[in-house]
Amino acid sequence: MDKSPEAFRTISEAADELDLPQHVLRFWETRFATIRPLKRGGGRRYYRPEDVLLLKGIRYLLYDRGFTIKGVQKILKDHGARYVIGIGEGRPVESLPLPEPDMGPDDLGEPEVAFEPDADEKSETAAELPAPSRGLFGLKPKQAGAGLTHRDRERLNDVLRDLLDAKRLLDRAREN
Repeated sequence: MDKSPEAFRTISEAADELDLPQHVLRFWETRFATIRPLKRGGGRRYYRPEDVLLLKGIRYLLYDRGFTIKGVQKILKDHGARYVIGIGEGRPVESLPLPEPDMGPDDLGEPEVAFEPDADEKSETAAELPAPSRGLFGLKPKQAGAGLTHRDRERLNDVLRDLLDAKRLLDRAREN
């Protein structure tokens, strides 16, 4: 029997609806203060409909738009939970900025890797290689989006989305 849209969801029901493992929802509670499910005896969580919409919005920002946890925290701080709930409801998000390059791989728990050529590969062009301290792709954060066309940004977002999907599949495979 399906629940009504107004009914509260258990963590397993919310996780199934979002296609996420339950531990991810628990982890998000530690990172996003706006996620506050009701807790009953024994610590059992119950998510209100607006909690589920908030989670959908956060999931969309993290997995579909490529934001990091810090990036979503900034959106929540700047625009509020209602804005992210609106995203969870499927409202247009064209006004959202692209992910900030300085909120990148290190926020996903992965080290940022800087390219360092081997000693025998160094040449005159090695001086032109990005310095590791300059940030993602060797660009200063404010320069990272400069010069990209809308089409290039879409392609990069598609690649990022594919990588995040692959990461999710690997995480699920590791759980089993």
